Amino acid sequence: MKLSHKIFTGSLFAIFLLSGYNGFSQAADKGALNITINYFVNNNKTQYLTVKVKTKVKGKFRNVEDVGLKLFLNKDSSGTMIGKVVTDENGEAVIIIPASLEKEWKTSVKHAFLASFDGSKKYDAAKADLTISKAKILIDAGSDKTVTASIFEMKDTTWTPVKGVDVVLAVKRRFGDLPINEKPTFTTDSTGKASGDFKRDTIPGDAKGNITLVAKIVDNDQYGNLSIEKAVPWGTKFTYVSTFNKRTLFATNDKAPVWLILIATSIVVVVWGILIMLVFNLVRIKKLGREA
Repeated sequence: MKLSHKIFTGSLFAIFLLSGYNGFSQAADKGALNITINYFVNNNKTQYLTVKVKTKVKGKFRNVEDVGLKLFLNKDSSGTMIGKVVTDENGEAVIIIPASLEKEWKTSVKHAFLASFDGSKKYDAAKADLTISKAKILIDAGSDKTVTASIFEMKDTTWTPVKGVDVVLAVKRRFGDLPINEKPTFTTDSTGKASGDFKRDTIPGDAKGNITLVAKIVDNDQYGNLSIEKAVPWGTKFTYVSTFNKRTLFATNDKAPVWLILIATSIVVVVWGILIMLVFNLVRIKKLGREA
């Protein structure tokens, strides 16, 4: 009994040690975060950053929410901090570059954006960076309905035209931008210009026929994302016609279209007529059964 008791006790002790070791190993293994930074400029004025955080789970990347990040311009210091953000349920966060960093922004024609995560119980510390060159985008609309975008890069103290940059020329719409013609992108020439013919003549505009043209650079490795807008009277005029107190599909019950009322009424009459006939026939069959 003593030997079996010792074996039993030793087995329990070994199991305890192994389980403790496994638990310690699992606690020590933390996830690795992948951080991506994107730079945006709208109308050469508003500058902001978007960050996206992912982690790899079973070979697939998944978005990570509630990750606190610190963002800096050029160097990790209190004087160059852009701000702090926390990722949402999509693993994303947005922050505007504050005006307080204007002096630092003017010190160079190239800038680096830094993102840092200090680490947590679940994830290791992580960092990311993005380097961009100062650039601007202009848009012009000719009387012959030609749309032209111009791209310039700051070199030393001069804005210099940039060749070979892909530009999207489009019309701004509510659910996405519509290219001005069948060509999705246009490439700048030696003068930094990219042009395309506007072929959306029937596109609706506002009451005056105004639409908004958009020229943008998307996910460029050197300049980030630049966009600019311009209103032009190239759309068809939209005149609002009130349908209040008129019979429409979206009106109240008493204003429903006559054809819709007739169809609905016919369906109800037919269905109830069939049910009544079925009941009547069942009663007749039952009556005939008794007489027989």
